[in-house]
Amino acid sequence: MSIVKQLLATAAILAASFWGLVNYVPASLPILDRFGLLEPFGIVMPETVAEAGSGPRGAGGPGRGGAVAVVAMTAGEANLFDEITTIGDGRALRTVALLPEVAGNLSAVNVQSGQYVNAGDVVATLDDKIQRLELDRAQFLVQDAQATADRVNALGATIPQIQRSDANLALQIARLDLEEAQFELERRRIVAPVSGWVGIIGLNVGDQVTPSTEITQIDDRSEIVVEFRVPERFVGQIALGDTIRATPLARPQLELEGRIVALDNRVDSNSRTLRLQASLENVGDVLRAGMAFRISLSFIGEAYPSVDPLAIQWNSDGPFVWVIREGKAARQKIAIVQRNSDSVLVSGDLAVGEQVVTEGVQNLRPGAEVEIRSGDAAMQSQAALPVSRG
Repeated sequence: MSIVKQLLATAAILAASFWGLVNYVPASLPILDRFGLLEPFGIVMPETVAEAGSGPRGAGGPGRGGAVAVVAMTAGEANLFDEITTIGDGRALRTVALLPEVAGNLSAVNVQSGQYVNAGDVVATLDDKIQRLELDRAQFLVQDAQATADRVNALGATIPQIQRSDANLALQIARLDLEEAQFELERRRIVAPVSGWVGIIGLNVGDQVTPSTEITQIDDRSEIVVEFRVPERFVGQIALGDTIRATPLARPQLELEGRIVALDNRVDSNSRTLRLQASLENVGDVLRAGMAFRISLSFIGEAYPSVDPLAIQWNSDGPFVWVIREGKAARQKIAIVQRNSDSVLVSGDLAVGEQVVTEGVQNLRPGAEVEIRSGDAAMQSQAALPVSRG
């Protein structure tokens, strides 16, 4: 490269540097003005900067007695916050499949699909003509055996003991036959074992059923139990009764609160997750078994010092902050634990209550004396920009 090109490149670099200092480093204006570099370019130094040059400066400039003016905030304390969001499937609190105990033909269906029934209600019946005849026969035999036993026992000692025993035995057998006939008749009635809502009934009167034929299902959905999984790292942080937030995927505007009612006794070795169940109150009967839910769990962890995000600085060793100790700046290495919208949780040799520099860090050096100024004054000083005469 020729000397002319080198000179032109050098001049361009100097011009760019001068323009950057004038427009973005207001603290350099008094120095440039003392060397007479502003007037040839028609630049007027603002009064706020000129006054700052003769006295204390804004954040980043020298303060009284050569101290660096900075803005600092007190390190607070906040707890580590963690949240899990996962998807779970809901089921009814209790679900019962109704199957007949014996084979037969449906003679009546007493409920409709979707109807609410109470425990003990008869949902359907099978043809029971033969069983009713057997019941009538058994009742007649009991009456006859009872009359015979009463007659024999009334004769007393005139009747041999063995005849009295036979009569009483026949009465007991007749009573057992009556109970059996009543039991067989009862087996033809399909009764709801729990209270809940009846599912769709796909059978009609006259259909033949067997003990493996499902008549319908009854769901007690007064509560919905949601099953979901969490990573194994949260084992030990979750307990029965902990609160969860649930939102149906089909109704994202609806947010529900529930509680954990069951934890599995082991971690799945394939997925490295723990299975949990939570219960949701079905207020207004708006939830159904089989719905998908977005589950959120919040955890409050250990307490850490919290600082303003502006205080975090970086170098080759990682993040650090400037701490004011005994009126002097000290560089303190930290580790970032958690970033939030308005603060950063850190760990390291930083105590809650210490002053941490948030503005003016560009002129700090370890051991430099500092002067803490308000944030408003520092912003006004930083906002002062040069004005061109042209």
